[in-house]
Amino acid sequence: QNWTRGMSYCLHSESHLDTGPIYVRENGKLHMVNQGAGGIQNVTPKTRPFRLFSRGFSVELCMNREDDRARRQRTDHFIFTYTKEGNLRYSAKSLFSLVLGYISDNVDHIDSLIGFPEQIAEKLFSAAEARQKFMEPVTGLRALQKFTEAYGNLVLCSLCLRNRYLVISEKLEEIKSFRELTCLDLSCCKLGDEHELLEHLTKEALSSVKRLLLKDNSLSDAGLRRMTAPVRVLKKGLENLLVLDLSCNPKITDVGIGYLLSFKKLNCLDISGTGLKDVNAVIKRIQMQIGLVHSKVPLKEFDHSNCKTEGWAEQTVLQWEQAVMEARKSQDDLRSRTAALRFYGKTHRIEDVVKCKLVEAETKASGNLQFYKEKVQNCHLPLKKEIAGSHELRNNKKRALAEQEKERTSKQKHLCLSVEDWDLLNTY
Repeated sequence: QNWTRGMSYCLHSESHLDTGPIYVRENGKLHMVNQGAGGIQNVTPKTRPFRLFSRGFSVELCMNREDDRARRQRTDHFIFTYTKEGNLRYSAKSLFSLVLGYISDNVDHIDSLIGFPEQIAEKLFSAAEARQKFMEPVTGLRALQKFTEAYGNLVLCSLCLRNRYLVISEKLEEIKSFRELTCLDLSCCKLGDEHELLEHLTKEALSSVKRLLLKDNSLSDAGLRRMTAPVRVLKKGLENLLVLDLSCNPKITDVGIGYLLSFKKLNCLDISGTGLKDVNAVIKRIQMQIGLVHSKVPLKEFDHSNCKTEGWAEQTVLQWEQAVMEARKSQDDLRSRTAALRFYGKTHRIEDVVKCKLVEAETKASGNLQFYKEKVQNCHLPLKKEIAGSHELRNNKKRALAEQEKERTSKQKHLCLSVEDWDLLNTY
């Protein structure tokens, strides 16, 4: 009784604190103290389950709730792997990869990437490329322009579109967005003189092009005049050009070769398969005014093996080519169906485009007109030979100066720029 009175006194004295039920073990049994009556009840305790949240609390995991399509395509935030024992183990992705995936999903909403680190930008470009964001017609072009404006030749420094005229027609605006290209191969594309891409070559965005291959593109003297007008008059455009291939263009004549003399930095030139009338005169003119020597052996610069697509957007260009090939396969299936109709004469037969191999055979038959610039080598020769060589150099210089004076006097008689040249310059 004394023990129960002391316990009840303690309970009444600390009644303001809600301590909950009190249990006392006596003689191996657990008793609960009744606070109201002050006694002890011999009742087995009922343990209550521990609840972190209330009963009405619920949690719903939502990802990209606004865009259902993006939610379906988005990968899970966990990486699942199997152990050696065959057990499934999962680990959470890093915060960097989650943020990178989110930005690549919305890459077309980026305002600018100027000043952004190149290492992270390359990972962002590859993540967007894996999601085929640059394949979309409008948003892909906008996203590609943001990268090219900020990183230039890192996105693409060399572009090879040899015999890819369908890719050029489908992705012309995307191709025009590339800046600071150093190598561009447009061989066997049949572009012609009035194509937008040839006009784009004269812009400042492609003034860094050093290697330009325009083999078999149906070019004429008018196309060369348009392409060289900024260099001849404004000293802009393709002024840094080192290698130029204009072979397999039979509409280019001696007049068109005269426009090429404005490229003073040329090291290699190929005009095989052009419509030249006086070949010997053209060879002498190129040697005297540009300093290029006619090569008797085919040069390695024009074998098209060195020009490849290089840069961050290499896989993007491959995706474009695959899409064009898939569309072309569907057209081939339609051709097989219409083959029977053509046999019976119900449709007009369309002649296939002449391939580049046939034109190459014609150029081999006509002759090789490739030029290169000789490298000056220090060689120890006898004094007589050195003196003779110096006299020859002086005579060559005098001849060159005499020809230049004749050209200047002939130009002074006429206007410096024709009306056609002024019209061309006003278009740029």
